[in-house]
Amino acid sequence: MFLQIKLSPLMLNIVLFGPPGAGKGTQSEKLIAKYKLAHLSTGDIFRDHISRKTELGVKVKEYIDNGLLVPDEVTVGILKAAIESNAGATGFIFDGFPRTVHQAEVLDNMLATLQTKIHAVVALDVNEEELKKRIEIRKQTSGRADDDAEKVLKRIDEYFNKTVHVLPYYEAQGKAVKVQGIGEIETIFTEICNAVDAAK
Repeated sequence: MFLQIKLSPLMLNIVLFGPPGAGKGTQSEKLIAKYKLAHLSTGDIFRDHISRKTELGVKVKEYIDNGLLVPDEVTVGILKAAIESNAGATGFIFDGFPRTVHQAEVLDNMLATLQTKIHAVVALDVNEEELKKRIEIRKQTSGRADDDAEKVLKRIDEYFNKTVHVLPYYEAQGKAVKVQGIGEIETIFTEICNAVDAAK
């Protein structure tokens, strides 16, 4: 059954792009605190639905158990349910989605049905050499196993080979901004906020 909800016309929706090691997690937390946003992580939402054995959760588990990728439409359906359950939120920050142009298109269409949209897409720009240095330091200081580091490096490669190509889609809409991800955390955060405020 379709749930009729009213979202605030002042809602602010942000996509924060960046490969592992770019500082996305740190900046996401600061954005959530400053703009009072609800955090939408596809991974967290999947796990929640699976643990509660919802209809969507059963579908997701079936795909995962069979080694299949969760279809974009299912993922967006889960995000839609999360937005509807947080209809009073000031806005949302999308984490881990979209990763492809098709996902971005499906997300745009879904948000349009809720009479809202993505307002700003911020990409933390950090080169691969710097990222790999950060991952190496992280591995040494956090006690990560070598295989975990390898997985992170694969995710870095995936970002530069696939996810980064979503940016032109949002650039064509005038929503994408690249922010230098190397420097002081507060300086980077100020630049992100300037980009977000300009999009409001």
